[in-house]
Amino acid sequence: MSTENELFSAVDALLEQVAQDDLPVPSERKRLREAAGLSQAQIAKALDARREAVGSWEAGRTEPRPPKRAAYARLLEGLAARFPAPAADAHAAAPAKAVPEAFTGPASEPTPAPAAVPPSRPKAAASSTARPAASSRRPGGKTVAKKTTAATAVDPRFENGPLSVIDCEDGQVSAYCVGGLVLDVPAKSIPALVDWTLAEARLGQARLHRNGRDADPILVLTAAALERYGLPAALSEEERRHGRLTDSHKVVKQIKRAGLQLTQRGFGPWARIYREPEGSKRRCVQLCILPWNALDAREWDKKDDPQLPTMHPADLARYLGLYAARVMTPRGSTATTGLELMTALRPPTRAEKDPDTGEFQRAFNDDALTQLYPVVECEVPDEHPVLRGKFARHHIRTPAEMLMEEPYDWCRPLTDEECANQFLVAVDLNMSFAAAANGLTVGLNGPTHLTGNPKFDASLPGSWLVDLSHVDLSRVRINGRTVDGDRLPSPFTPKGDRPEGPAWYATPTVAYAVELGFDVAPIEAYVRTQTGRYLDSWYKRLRDAYVETMADMGVTPDLGGQEFLEAMARHKQVDPTMALLETAIKATAKGGIGKLRQRSRGQVPYYEEYPALKRETWRPDIRAAVLANQRVGLHRKLMKTAAAADLYPTSIGTDAIVYPSPGPSPLDVLPHTPEGKPVPGGFRLGVSPGMVKHQGTQTVLWAEQLFEERGGVFSISNLIKTDQSAGEGE
Repeated sequence: MSTENELFSAVDALLEQVAQDDLPVPSERKRLREAAGLSQAQIAKALDARREAVGSWEAGRTEPRPPKRAAYARLLEGLAARFPAPAADAHAAAPAKAVPEAFTGPASEPTPAPAAVPPSRPKAAASSTARPAASSRRPGGKTVAKKTTAATAVDPRFENGPLSVIDCEDGQVSAYCVGGLVLDVPAKSIPALVDWTLAEARLGQARLHRNGRDADPILVLTAAALERYGLPAALSEEERRHGRLTDSHKVVKQIKRAGLQLTQRGFGPWARIYREPEGSKRRCVQLCILPWNALDAREWDKKDDPQLPTMHPADLARYLGLYAARVMTPRGSTATTGLELMTALRPPTRAEKDPDTGEFQRAFNDDALTQLYPVVECEVPDEHPVLRGKFARHHIRTPAEMLMEEPYDWCRPLTDEECANQFLVAVDLNMSFAAAANGLTVGLNGPTHLTGNPKFDASLPGSWLVDLSHVDLSRVRINGRTVDGDRLPSPFTPKGDRPEGPAWYATPTVAYAVELGFDVAPIEAYVRTQTGRYLDSWYKRLRDAYVETMADMGVTPDLGGQEFLEAMARHKQVDPTMALLETAIKATAKGGIGKLRQRSRGQVPYYEEYPALKRETWRPDIRAAVLANQRVGLHRKLMKTAAAADLYPTSIGTDAIVYPSPGPSPLDVLPHTPEGKPVPGGFRLGVSPGMVKHQGTQTVLWAEQLFEERGGVFSISNLIKTDQSAGEGE
């Protein structure tokens, strides 16, 4: 017969088993701890856990595992008895979570309230005394309390968010989703994982435009997940060269045996695995393999101190989930995602009903890039097939043969008067390429060749062969004042040199010459007659994502002057995850514009076709227009600043401008009106795209020593980064 102690031990074991699913919601856990005056460190010490683990339990990112779970439940039960919830809050809903579960569509197209969730998918009750619902559909699955937000309608098809991070711990595979949700994954192979995602995971993202398509779910695989599913921790040298696993690898064979298919890119860092569609429903899952450098540190991380390899899966899900909600579900590199965002917001086709047959058929949208058109020789890069046989080997094309619209890389010597200043202050334009795309009219169809000295028309985007060597900035008057043209770069060349003869220019550049008051006489041109502001919606989405992310770090549009500088100096320390998101958003804007003229990566012989040329979005003329608009827009601000305060830059690198200054702060150099406001049309401190932030400060002596060491003057703009919060520039 059992003794009393044995019986008590058996009862305690039963109580512990019951306690596995008896935890209050995360917000209540935090309230109970704070009501008792306990710190996270004290609770962690009592439970033999890490303080960060207790913080994750209170945030709902993770859940405690046995035996700590039972002890934690007992602690919370005791605290709840001593510190009951106020009566007014007893039935209040849990507070809205910080990370949205899924983006449900643009604000202009509100998503209707979702249908009732089937009984097989119970939701956690909001009451602090309710038992959380199971997060998996199989017995024994871990439990988690899902935070809910009444203000955000979630598409029931994608109720668990756009993506999840797949990790393995103690043999248990878990899917970490946005909002702290953790799902148990029963799949024991990659094909089973794909099928589980399509059938049960409820991952994905609703389309950004009614004529677009929903985003495929993404699974981010950690190193532990790779080991669990039989994938190598790293690609071999040959596999890295080809960017994929070999077809003989066992996982690739498993995929084929299961009736699944891979895209032509194969099983690489960003692998797409799919089954044939069911009617109009896609059945595709994208894998993002973290250890294979799918998330390049130069775009998604801190390149000098990578955080992603050691980031907790819940934090990684929060980071990428926020990116998906504010930008879109990642499609690869930030550049690839930036380009895909253009198409997602401006789909090339729509379904249109035939009035005669009543059937739906494909129709093209007038405001989108819909098909391939003949290219223009002056607009394409040197390796383009259309240039085969046009020039001698190793010939370097001249401005009269090639459209050279690029950002500034310019510098000049300091004058004796400027050397009397102690400092050089560098300011940086926020998201300058995205800002230049805003409101820009671009061509949407193919080129029309104009010959016989056509008249310039600023409403026609394209390329113009014109001589602008007669433009003399010293003859230009701004607000009744003449500027010193010798201390300003030419607005017509990336190096800031004055043009020497006819050259190809994009429409914004020629239009700026007309704006300055000079006559232009084009020799010939290639223009587009179907036009539109194709990039407006793209800019607005990236702008909103950037401004919202900066606001999360304490940098808001209402800050000005010293408050803004102080907020920028500390913003990266406020939330490291948001700092990574800021970097990714800026890289998306920059890379998306660059992808419009993607060059050959050297994997094919010179003058041979390469894959990017088959895209409707391979449009070097649009890239040239954006870069031209960025450069002349910057020059316009330089002119306004010079006229207002007799202030001239000494160096410009892309979007970083260096001014000599008596003090170390931008407030010491950027001019203001007598009322204390920024000079109209000049540089203005602020967080919005097109405004400037402090990039760094150095001394004039430092610059002179650098020039002496290197034997001449060169652009030092991107070397002045004493401000640790300064970004990498555009």
